[in-house]
Amino acid sequence: MFNSFKGSNFVSAYHKQKLKTRFQLNGYVKATIAAVIAFVIALLPTSLFGIPDLNPVQQRVIAIFVFAAIMWLTESMPSWCTSVIIIVVMLFTISDKGLAPLIEHISTTADDGTVSQTVAYQYVSYKALMACFANPTIMLFIGGFILAIALTKTGIDVVLAKKLLAPFGTKPSNVLLGFIIVTAIFSAFVSNTATAAMMLAFLAPVLRAMPEGSKDRTALALAIPLGANIGGIATPIGTPPNTIVLGYLSDSLGINIGFGEWMLKIVPFVIMLLLAGWFLLRVMFPFQQKEIVLKIEGELKWTYKTWVVICTFIATIILWCFADVLNLGLNSFIIAMLPIAAFAATGVIDKEDLSEINWSVLWMVAGGFALGVALSETGLDKVMINAIPFAEFSPIFVMVLASLVCFGFSNFISHSAAASLLVPVLGVVAGAMIHPAQPGVAPTLDEGGAVQMLLCVAIAASVSMILPISTPPNAIAHSTGFIKQSEMMRVGIIIGVLGLVLGFFWLKLPFIFG
Repeated sequence: MFNSFKGSNFVSAYHKQKLKTRFQLNGYVKATIAAVIAFVIALLPTSLFGIPDLNPVQQRVIAIFVFAAIMWLTESMPSWCTSVIIIVVMLFTISDKGLAPLIEHISTTADDGTVSQTVAYQYVSYKALMACFANPTIMLFIGGFILAIALTKTGIDVVLAKKLLAPFGTKPSNVLLGFIIVTAIFSAFVSNTATAAMMLAFLAPVLRAMPEGSKDRTALALAIPLGANIGGIATPIGTPPNTIVLGYLSDSLGINIGFGEWMLKIVPFVIMLLLAGWFLLRVMFPFQQKEIVLKIEGELKWTYKTWVVICTFIATIILWCFADVLNLGLNSFIIAMLPIAAFAATGVIDKEDLSEINWSVLWMVAGGFALGVALSETGLDKVMINAIPFAEFSPIFVMVLASLVCFGFSNFISHSAAASLLVPVLGVVAGAMIHPAQPGVAPTLDEGGAVQMLLCVAIAASVSMILPISTPPNAIAHSTGFIKQSEMMRVGIIIGVLGLVLGFFWLKLPFIFG
């Protein structure tokens, strides 16, 4: 998808820059330190943790979680590598088909003298861990990637962007709004990295023609990452943190949110934040030019593949949005398989196109799901609930704290990594508030409150855009040389704080997820 998208040169430059900091000596040193710390935690006596009923298998889960946290926070290797490593380590150390010396058994003797053995602790099903790579939420994301690839191959993406931008005319403030909105629309269904690259490719000729240091150029260049980052909040497939939250709610808490329900309740918030961003850019970087003329090349070639893509895209979006209303019984995950089958059967995509799917993001998300599975299947979540009085915590305090922690992490590490670390832990807290472990303690949270609590993490991740390293769209936009880091920081801080505050109050409205 990145190679075929218009503006792929921006993405290539971004990834080359990232590779310069990967797998260097300091990265190996950090990885070694993380492994040693995790190994020590796994070998410590369980009594030192001060957690009643903690067993050795659950202790290993804690060690693996700490290893993942250190690796993702320090970024000593790509996030997807860490995810693969922790899943493999789990398979060897805490799964029911792990290394025999690590699986403890209890022997019992029956009255007839026969001896039988049962496992002493709860181990994780190896099938459940491997299934994380094909979790229904992963399939939802793959469906989104396939749609994006098909739009690109047929040239519909460029023509669509051209048609969507045309109504905004040539007035600078309107063009700015147009780029913010169109970028956000694309980012809701397509990778925000590819979207930022494509939109910057359209803007690049205009930006280069502007005078050095022009505020007009800065405003337009910043519109792309702003639209891409915020637009991703609008749909479950818009950004990995969304899918991580959606998957955890469905798999661990049994709470299902439809594609249409997500959009119906989140899109108004996204629109408000986009308009706030537009107003902010106009105030901070007032336009000096009277007119901005865009020249976007590209015409649609009408073939049967074009019609297949258009019809399938429309059908998929309609089903995602209205399957529940029409009472069809289909969920978002099953509907995501429609474009995969349709495009494969009609030759719209072929085996070479499969390499265009962003597998590293999918494997990164799988690692987060695996941590959630390990917490649940080993019983560590119940041990934590019994050991810590989560039910006595204030839900509002937890939401605010989780949002701030995620916002802080996400400005310096991968948004997916931040969500993968925080969502399983926050899910345990939400579960304890819905179903308190202590007898006689009233629940402090309902299912709607649990959704609010986890969604605040997804929103906090997406509005974390202070630095060039905060998000790929930020890095791509900054690499053009049209934006100073100080300018990006000022906009990022204001939008971040506004997004957190507005998001908190929006989620707490009774008609949202109350």
